[in-house]
Amino acid sequence: MSQLVTGDAVVLGLRPARLPSRALAVFIDLVVLWGTYLALSMALLSATGSLDEAATAAVAVALLVLVLMGGPVVVETLSHGRSLGKLVCGLRVVREDGGPIRFRHALVRGALGFVEIQMTVGVVACIASLVSARGRRLGDVFAGTLVVRERIPVARPTPVPPPPPGLAGHFAELDLSRVPEALWLAVRQYLLRVDQLDPQVSWSMAQRLAADLAACTGAPVPEGMPPATYLSGVVAERQTRDARRAFGARPGAGWPGGTAAGQDGSEPDGSGQDGPGPPPPTAPPSRTPPVPSGPPAGQPPSAGGPEREGPGDGERRTGFVPPA
Repeated sequence: MSQLVTGDAVVLGLRPARLPSRALAVFIDLVVLWGTYLALSMALLSATGSLDEAATAAVAVALLVLVLMGGPVVVETLSHGRSLGKLVCGLRVVREDGGPIRFRHALVRGALGFVEIQMTVGVVACIASLVSARGRRLGDVFAGTLVVRERIPVARPTPVPPPPPGLAGHFAELDLSRVPEALWLAVRQYLLRVDQLDPQVSWSMAQRLAADLAACTGAPVPEGMPPATYLSGVVAERQTRDARRAFGARPGAGWPGGTAAGQDGSEPDGSGQDGPGPPPPTAPPSRTPPVPSGPPAGQPPSAGGPEREGPGDGERRTGFVPPA
């Protein structure tokens, strides 16, 4: 990665293009340029067949300069440093401060590129790129430009190895707010490479990082705990807090009595865990004496037959239940 500093003292992390990708881009551009030049030459020669030899030579030289030298200048100026070959290979020409190129940069590159690429079959350009630390040819050196890669593969993040199961919640009371990000990054890089280090080097690095981490948190490393285990446990606690802060509040906050509402909107039960509570107690069913289906004793039945009332009809009508 190239350390380029802008006028505002900002360091740019640009990746210069390597020689194979640049050679492929130049090859694609030369194929297009020479194909265009040959097609235009055949068309002009057929159209100017009646001219003398001097006029024909002048037309051929003008076409050579306009197409093979002026073509790259026009294309890089209009596309801000992206010719057809660079577009295919994911490259771009930029200034040394990271800004887009202008006409003067493209003109110097095109004029010197015609000499060091086309007239010498690319030998001078290859030697200059191999000698330069950032792969710059002579046109880039005199124009103050640089060819960089635009499509950079992104590496997948590697997860930090989890701590032993017995450390779950062991560092829940630590104050991690005073730990700087640089120390977190150093601890994470150590945990990712702990299997690749020499045992003695790994032990010394773990002790130093654990001491720095304990000084920031204000709590010493527990006795008998290996420093690598301590580092993995503290990193796991920080990741747990970050995930809790990003995806939801910690259970036990925001409700009186140290309970929290469940994620489905229900209140917690008496056990302190999220979830629906126990069902409310239901009142026992009222025991009402059964209402006789026939007339009382000593009273003759009506002419229309025995009148049947459902259980509870009299209660619904008068609110009085006759005695049995």
